[in-house]
Amino acid sequence: MDIGVVGAGAISGIYLQNMTKRFPGIRVCAVCAAHLESAQKKAEDFGLDAVTYEEMLADPEISLIVVLTPVGTHYELIRRGLEAGKHVYTEKTIAQSSAESAELLALARSQRLYLGCAPDTFLGSSVQTVKKALEERMIGDVHSFSISVNRCNDLLTALFPFLRLPGAGALRDYLVYYVTALVSLLGPVDTVSAFVETPYPVRYGKFERFDNYQKRTETPNESVIAATVRMRNGIVGTIHENNESNLEERSDFALFGTAGILLLGNPNNFGDPVRFLAPLPSSENPSRDLDPVSSYSDNCRGLGVAEMVSAITEGRAARASGDMGHHVLEVLEAMETSAAEERFVKIRSDFSLPPLFTVL
Repeated sequence: MDIGVVGAGAISGIYLQNMTKRFPGIRVCAVCAAHLESAQKKAEDFGLDAVTYEEMLADPEISLIVVLTPVGTHYELIRRGLEAGKHVYTEKTIAQSSAESAELLALARSQRLYLGCAPDTFLGSSVQTVKKALEERMIGDVHSFSISVNRCNDLLTALFPFLRLPGAGALRDYLVYYVTALVSLLGPVDTVSAFVETPYPVRYGKFERFDNYQKRTETPNESVIAATVRMRNGIVGTIHENNESNLEERSDFALFGTAGILLLGNPNNFGDPVRFLAPLPSSENPSRDLDPVSSYSDNCRGLGVAEMVSAITEGRAARASGDMGHHVLEVLEAMETSAAEERFVKIRSDFSLPPLFTVL
């Protein structure tokens, strides 16, 4: 399937590297960007054509558009792609709001087109190893989970200026990885309650090597979240992110069962180790790292695109589906609503749990 890529920013490099050299069944033909020189540089690096978005949409050979631009541009780019009769796969999140993503999903269905969404890290060996363990009831009945992660916004907002843009806060930029991994394992969310805080809407650069050093920088997005979640299957858990913490990131993600505990790695990565903690460790049933179920353990960004192309070819649902992406966005949005209105928020959307994935 011939593919056009929109966006030539930092994330485009690994996508283009993988999609041009690694995954079967796809051929990247063209790249475009808001700044033509950026598109031309990527085109030169990967042997592609640099075109405008209008030219890409008008090209009858291109069947799928991959959107790698900031989230604020997603709605318009995806809508135009679908209206032009192209399948679309986008970086997270589908749009800035669940109302927008619902509209785009309805448009895709009306056009009989696929709409897929990152993050595709849940397709990596780590989360899929956990999925297999759950299917085999390795830890028995699961009743709860916990997620906690810290990051350093002073560094992040200096290193990645797009994080200062509306919609690029801790929820949509990073907690999305954890919620996507969670629902891909346990299914849809039922109810959410949360506190969401923005303790430093203005900060001064602390790192000499960046151009914002000692300068006043507006950082209006949320950076601290504490939420309680009930899944539709009755499993409950907590989700916490603090982006105003240590430089060294710490990721804690655990599923608690009647026959043990599974410790996941960071779902922003594809292949972190998965640790099984036995309730009564013994030589017959020791605590141990589990063998990965696939080889997708390095940075495989673009794997969701290749899997969606396979799904289109086979006439089945894609695993990194727009339905799941919309559900995740509604959950993230519900955390904001809960915090603002001080109430529990019910999640209305649904999706089909993607099956185990081990190989294209």
